[in-house]
Amino acid sequence: MPPAPTPLRRHARHLALGAALLACAVAASAQNTAVPSTSRAAPLENRCGWFHNPTPGNATLTDRDGEWVIATQGGASAEGDWPVFTDAQWTKTNGHYGHGCACMKVVVDRREQRVLRIASATAKPLNACREDRALARP
Repeated sequence: MPPAPTPLRRHARHLALGAALLACAVAASAQNTAVPSTSRAAPLENRCGWFHNPTPGNATLTDRDGEWVIATQGGASAEGDWPVFTDAQWTKTNGHYGHGCACMKVVVDRREQRVLRIASATAKPLNACREDRALARP
């Protein structure tokens, strides 16, 4: 006659199933790129204009279509790296904060006028934006 099932043996199958489900969830989470689901299928747009970083954690890009919010201090921030500027490409207006000219490949939310994801960002010479008649001076 087999031994009487212990509480552990009785629940072993449920424990094994729970462990397998947990392993699957961890694996799926590791593959998640953290891109909002609305932006996965959204096309990249090339946007060029004035990149403003007036204070810590705040950034926008102003192009011919208007101002696009990239980050707000204590709020939402686009995934991806901001452009990196040399001293010659950057105008300081508040300590080391200020603005420069940049082109960015981005996924945007047009309704909210927000940048959701930055695929690439390239700093440009200041004259590239200064000479673009579609852009207002910062």
